[in-house]
Amino acid sequence: MSVVEYERHGDIGVITINYPPVNALSQPMREGVKGAVEAAQSDASKALILICAGRTFIAGADITEFGKPPIAPSLPQLLSIIENSTKPIVAAIHGTALGGGFETALTCHYRCALSSAKIGLPEVKLGLLPGAGGTQRIPRLIGPQAALDLMLSGNPISAAKAEGLGLIDKVVEGDLLAGALDYANTLLAVNAELKRVRDIVIDPSTVSEGLFDQYRANLSKRARGQMAPQHIVSCVEAAVSLPFDEGLQREREAFLELRDSFQSASMRHLFFAERRSAKVKGLAKDMPIREIKSVGIIGGGTMGGGIAMNFVNVGIPVTLLEINDEALQRGMDIISKNYAATVKKGRLSETESTKRQSLVTGSTSYDDLTDVDMVIEAVFENIEIKKEVFAKLDSVCKPGAILASNTSYQNVDEIAAATSRPEDVIGLHFFSPANVMKLLEIVRGEKTNDDVLATSMAVAQKIKKVPVLSRVCYGFIGNRMYRQYLREAQLCLIEGSTPEKIDQVMTNWGMAMGPLSVGDLAGIDIGYKARQALTDEEKGDPKSYCIADRLAEMGRVGQKVGAGYYLYDPVTRARSSDPEVLQVIEEEAQKQGITRRDVTDEEVVNRLIFAMINEGFKILEEGVAQRPSDIDVVFAFGYGFPVYRGGPMFFADTVGLETVYTTLCEYRELHGEQNWAPSALLETLVKEGKTLSQWASEQH
Repeated sequence: MSVVEYERHGDIGVITINYPPVNALSQPMREGVKGAVEAAQSDASKALILICAGRTFIAGADITEFGKPPIAPSLPQLLSIIENSTKPIVAAIHGTALGGGFETALTCHYRCALSSAKIGLPEVKLGLLPGAGGTQRIPRLIGPQAALDLMLSGNPISAAKAEGLGLIDKVVEGDLLAGALDYANTLLAVNAELKRVRDIVIDPSTVSEGLFDQYRANLSKRARGQMAPQHIVSCVEAAVSLPFDEGLQREREAFLELRDSFQSASMRHLFFAERRSAKVKGLAKDMPIREIKSVGIIGGGTMGGGIAMNFVNVGIPVTLLEINDEALQRGMDIISKNYAATVKKGRLSETESTKRQSLVTGSTSYDDLTDVDMVIEAVFENIEIKKEVFAKLDSVCKPGAILASNTSYQNVDEIAAATSRPEDVIGLHFFSPANVMKLLEIVRGEKTNDDVLATSMAVAQKIKKVPVLSRVCYGFIGNRMYRQYLREAQLCLIEGSTPEKIDQVMTNWGMAMGPLSVGDLAGIDIGYKARQALTDEEKGDPKSYCIADRLAEMGRVGQKVGAGYYLYDPVTRARSSDPEVLQVIEEEAQKQGITRRDVTDEEVVNRLIFAMINEGFKILEEGVAQRPSDIDVVFAFGYGFPVYRGGPMFFADTVGLETVYTTLCEYRELHGEQNWAPSALLETLVKEGKTLSQWASEQH
């Protein structure tokens, strides 16, 4: 079958697109549709249907064409031909009509869809805007505010909702082609008008005063630093204030600017990186996986409760184990409270909440874990406690059960050695809050079986996590790199900066939170307790933790007690500066023999980000991470790294590896070899004139 076929069904001409797997708007498909529409203008048909074979309607643009010279017909050219057809064209939608796919449907004169279909404009998630008329046609159909909400979220909506808004004219059941033919014949019977969305004029007086300024202000906080959301607002504003063709021109200019921007390149990189991260090199695609029908979780704290929710949300029952009835009740209450909050926000029905909670069974006995298929340990970060837990699990769990640790930095091989079945042991590092954060670091031990790894990857995707594979090392990928970032934040602090300045500089750069605010949120005592288990050599330079240790010893452990690097209002949690902290900083600097100085904004950014990047290169050198893009996924999904910068390793390529290397060498001269010796891999790539992306493509 050719990419596009045309056949007559009585008075109706049917144009069928068949371009697997998702009918993307490639050049052959555009050419085929153009030819079919033009040919149909002079045949005996009275109306046309545009429909797709396979699992979905046109799912969007062919992203592989980005950055390549355009080949006619362009998408705008094709859409003009469809819209200017002298015969009504009905788009018949199933599956997902996304981005350019839905923009194609908008140029058809009528739209019908199966009730199971979804439509959406996800371009904002790629640092783009709908560039084929979406910003001009959608406001004309449903009004500027609803149009903005749809395009700025980037999330798909159901056919029923789309019909309610006015984006779809009819929802059909059963066979799509039969329903579309009936609909087209009905339109002919009533001599329905040739409805061109472009001809609709929006009366500016119907638009709320200040609507666009309000959206711009909200986006400056919610999507801080991102170009695409602001451009979408401007284009929708143009749909109200300008004639259609002028608005279309404004949209085209904005689209091309975004398409060629580093922000969109970064977000497109992450789009592909997320899909790549679940693929394990050397693991057979047909690797059999173990069936996971029930899960045990050890530890009912905030983390354990959050992990449990991931499983019951997809219908997998959980046995939650705690040390005593009181602790168990606290754990069950955490889960109940989380679900109540979701119900209150309208994201879940009371019935569904009750159903999910009924899948959690509490226990204080390891004997209740004898039949579970997977156990996840989420107890305190103490290697001896974890080894005790795994020895118990080894004695009670059935053969073939996967034994997983939620440790965030401990040695998974040492934990596995506490069992007689290290091949069944793996690290599953969830991020807090575990029921919200998408990242899951999967830590492969030296003896972990391939099928355990394959099963863990499959489970991660089932519970809607983004999995990234790591080998065993202290802190794995994320915490090992983030430790360097936090070290430099502490050093900038003691050398002359303030918590307010460091946090402001890093949030202005794009981080979701500043490093000192993160410390207060997580609890300064967490790092303090972890350091108690380390040798002086493992702790590193005292300058990098003496302020945090002093605050912890003062009882200023963060938000939970109302004081850390900042003071917190007990009711609103609003933070404020505290002169006492500055006094602590100055006293610790004096003890360490440091004369405080002005630390520039540029120095703060470079030291924090380049320290992470250098550690990332070491992680790649050692084979801890499979690929640079996996590291980017970890930081985009787990650490609040700005998506529009693509992740630390992509950012390194963006600024240039020579720039990174030169800066590291300068810091080595200023601050010493210990923290600033450039990675051997980075040095090699700079000498060879290669990018990290080129290096990654050469790895097998």
